[in-house]
Amino acid sequence: MRREKLRRGRVMKGLVSLFMAAAVAALAACGSQTSETAGGASPQPPAESSGDKVIELGLTQFVEHPALDSVRKGILDGLAEAGYQEGKNLKVDYQNAHAEMANTVSIAQKFAGDGKDLVVAIATPSAQAVAKAITDVPIVFSTVTDPVSAQLVESLEKPGKNVTGTSDKVSMEQQLELVRQFIPDLKQLGVIYTTSEVNAEVQVKELEEAARKKGIELVKSGISNSSEVQVGTQVILDKVQAILVTVDNTVVSSIEGVLIAAQKANVPVFASDVDTVKRGAVATHGINYYKMGVQTGEMAARILNGQPTAETPVEVSRETDLYINETAAQTFGLTIPDALRQQAAEIVK
Repeated sequence: MRREKLRRGRVMKGLVSLFMAAAVAALAACGSQTSETAGGASPQPPAESSGDKVIELGLTQFVEHPALDSVRKGILDGLAEAGYQEGKNLKVDYQNAHAEMANTVSIAQKFAGDGKDLVVAIATPSAQAVAKAITDVPIVFSTVTDPVSAQLVESLEKPGKNVTGTSDKVSMEQQLELVRQFIPDLKQLGVIYTTSEVNAEVQVKELEEAARKKGIELVKSGISNSSEVQVGTQVILDKVQAILVTVDNTVVSSIEGVLIAAQKANVPVFASDVDTVKRGAVATHGINYYKMGVQTGEMAARILNGQPTAETPVEVSRETDLYINETAAQTFGLTIPDALRQQAAEIVK
């Protein structure tokens, strides 16, 4: 009898142990499930786990002004249209140099250390800085007027290195002829330009040659930074009949200084980009910088998809349009020729 009681006791202890082990396992499973669903939903896995690599893109811009800001937006839209969307499979590190050359170098060195998959540089100084600092990652530039003179590529057709992009080169002869259509007796034309920017020097040289052919004196005013723009304008106002602003990022970023001084002296201001016309210049045969950005973004996407950078030709802007600011023309006492009204893509009121 005693042996039978001992046997039953051992059986009961075994059953209790089994029950407790099962209960602990169930609680552990519930605890695990609770931690996964905290907050009401399971956390999403990183994009890499689903097979999509997140592209690390470095985006550097020399200075913020409407034209270059439009380029930046167009680049991101062009990439998105090609399947590279910010927040999904594209991580964008945007850095603005605030028109300071030293900042372009710091940004370039940062991107080199970060190991980006691709770097996009907006404007010549930023492109030159990253091209010098980064040699093992594709670089795509935008709004570089003369990438050969800037020593970014060997030629437009065959860049030859890890750098290519899009050029915003416009005809200075065409811009000069536009000014003459408003001012037929033009004899003296002024230009304010940044002496340290290759992009600006190239345009001024071309403008000088075009003016010489037409018997027009080009009065130049060189500046080194944006704080000198308004003073640089005032220096030449009594020597010229009009001012032409080239695609010079430092001058364009401070265009209000040019316009304020010129309006007081009643000296008309013409531009080489659409956004400057919208801000108060009279007219331009200009580039749509948003479209140029899209064009750049499409190129960047092709390179991300495997197209060799060295074999990707530099692309010049696909189109220019005539833009006229009617209010600005009236402010400067100019009449818009009927022929130009008919040609204009847009007349800004």
